[in-house]
Amino acid sequence: MNHRLVANILGYILLVEAGFLLFPLAISAAAGEADWIAFLKTAVICGVLGMAITRIRVETKQMHARDGFAAVALSWLLLSAFGALPYVFSGAIPHYVDALFETASGLTTTGSTILTEIEHLPRGVLFWRAQTQWMGGMGVLVLFLALIPKIGDGAVFLMRAESPGPIKSKLVPKVGMTAKILYGIYVGLTVLESVLLRLAGMSWYDAVTHSFCTISTGGYSVRNASIAAYGSVAIDWIIIVFMFLSGVNFALLFLALRGRLKEVWRSEELRLYTALAVGGTLLICLNLYVRNGIGFGQSITDSAFQVVTVMTTTGFATQNYDLWPTFSKTVLVLLMFTGACAGSTAGGIKSSRLLLLGKNMQRELKNILHPRQVHVISVDGQRVEENVVSSAGVFFFAYLLILFVVTLIVSWDNVDFTEAFSAALTCLSNVGPGLGALGPSGNFSALSDLSKVVLTLSMLLGRLELMPILVLLFPSIWKRKV
Repeated sequence: MNHRLVANILGYILLVEAGFLLFPLAISAAAGEADWIAFLKTAVICGVLGMAITRIRVETKQMHARDGFAAVALSWLLLSAFGALPYVFSGAIPHYVDALFETASGLTTTGSTILTEIEHLPRGVLFWRAQTQWMGGMGVLVLFLALIPKIGDGAVFLMRAESPGPIKSKLVPKVGMTAKILYGIYVGLTVLESVLLRLAGMSWYDAVTHSFCTISTGGYSVRNASIAAYGSVAIDWIIIVFMFLSGVNFALLFLALRGRLKEVWRSEELRLYTALAVGGTLLICLNLYVRNGIGFGQSITDSAFQVVTVMTTTGFATQNYDLWPTFSKTVLVLLMFTGACAGSTAGGIKSSRLLLLGKNMQRELKNILHPRQVHVISVDGQRVEENVVSSAGVFFFAYLLILFVVTLIVSWDNVDFTEAFSAALTCLSNVGPGLGALGPSGNFSALSDLSKVVLTLSMLLGRLELMPILVLLFPSIWKRKV
């Protein structure tokens, strides 16, 4: 590993975090809150340490795949560790493990929380909480590449390690320009939603913070009752639409902005994602209508909101779905696995992997029937390399293995199986709320420090799609590249 280059990148990431800390500092100062000091302290620590690390002399800027994986994994661990300090310094979350859990949940856009009372927290702290989700949605390394594009050809390894999905491509030949385009779309969606939410009745503060958490598919709210606190169908549907758009591959959004709509709709992954969202909504709507007697208008809004918030792993809530019929809860749990599209801000397994696994199963069945024929897997009319198909299978196996191990560890807290399993699933898939005491009306505060640390690692594993964190366990990655 190119230790000096990786360290140099980590230094710049700390400087980026120091810059982001200035926004909640300004919010706190403007509101007359004393918490601005907590943000100032953390910004100074990140800034000084970042400046010191960036001064380390880099002998060669040549980056390899393992350097990219290590830089991304260590960056996210570092961001979480230092991002927890404002909570501790301000006293909002005095226990560091709890603060680390909340920060990692924000950066990974999971939305799980240990907080029992949100609305009484200072505005600056709530802004930082929402901003961590916006920072993590598109990825801090992608922002780094947009700001400092001249890192060299190895920059592609950083983007590949941080951007979710099995099939990755650049929108334009240069990685730096791709990063700028991605962030341009990201910022544009955030601004547009903020304006619409303001027009629908939210204050500017609420509109901006909720837009941060919608476009990043994070789910943190500044209200205890989440989106249900507003009691507005217009707000519900604005958030549904933007959650759905944020779950679409940003490369497809780029094509849509260029007017290539036919090419967008030819995407098999987009069609599968849409079909799962519509199908899940209709099934739950029917179940709520038949079992609970809820009118069609309300049931279609409630079911659409919860299906999209779960599929895109956002985690907002308008209803306590833990009180819904078993069939509806089962549909939602299954959708926690699927996630949205690759190249979006959502978590989960991703529709593209499900598509590849389904096509691979179909190919195996064809091979049994016609062993002499050669069957090629293609997506959107283009052949998929065998290593990509294989990696989808490996990811699925690793995902299930980690899910079972984390469930086992959390069950040590003597919570029931449903709660332990949903906690592991919701953190690994970056969804947010689980079931039972960990559901939309509950939180994770009752869990032990061990469970919180393990779930924190699960969130980071899920956000980075397992491999960047897992490769750190191999001793060979730490050896100097000769």
